[in-house]
Amino acid sequence: MRILVVNDDGIQAPGIAHLARTAQKFGEVWVAAPDSQCSAMSHRISIFDKLRVRSEPNFEVKGVQAWSVSGTPADCVKVALAYIMPERPDIVLSGINNGCNAGADILYSGTVGAAMEALACGIPAMAFSAETCRDLQTADAYLEDIIKDLLEREIAPYEIWNVNFPSCRPKEILYDRFPSARPGCEMVYTPEELPDGSVNLAIYEKYCTEAEEGSDARAILDGCISVGKLENALLRAAKRK
Repeated sequence: MRILVVNDDGIQAPGIAHLARTAQKFGEVWVAAPDSQCSAMSHRISIFDKLRVRSEPNFEVKGVQAWSVSGTPADCVKVALAYIMPERPDIVLSGINNGCNAGADILYSGTVGAAMEALACGIPAMAFSAETCRDLQTADAYLEDIIKDLLEREIAPYEIWNVNFPSCRPKEILYDRFPSARPGCEMVYTPEELPDGSVNLAIYEKYCTEAEEGSDARAILDGCISVGKLENALLRAAKRK
């Protein structure tokens, strides 16, 4: 199996190294990641700027072809398919993101955006996120088995898998979790007036502690691993025609 691993936290982030290392157990691994932090990019792509693509021989995981791209997570998928990889991957794995991608926060996620770009290119994809990448013991303990399980499960050509790991020892793995309608966190803006009359807004995240039963966010709040499907409505509509 030929596997492309991408992320939105950047080529130096610990999560992508953990995912690439586990992916090696399933086949040939290629890595294409932003050269800097690109969280909350959603499905954005670059259309005006040149993209710098650079080989990363010192990537933490040996035995993989690793490249950095001066673009967004979705750019990384596009560039990997058009320039980096000699053949198309069989699957794209995105993550492991530093911070969960559940509920309404999915709309902003570059991790999910990269997986959706793969799907738009006709390639199956999975997105992986953790409450924190400071400690990836939970992800490391369950990641291989979850990937193996999901590879054997059926999924529509307009869907991706979305997996979220809690920061604690998980009580269980909960499948078929639907996206919560609530955001995982609320953005709080604190103004600071400047001498010229303009205002700086300091941004803080206020994490939410409520979510619907059966949702991805509820699973994480309850200390469980959340596994669910995310749908691309445009691709679904196209498949109906």
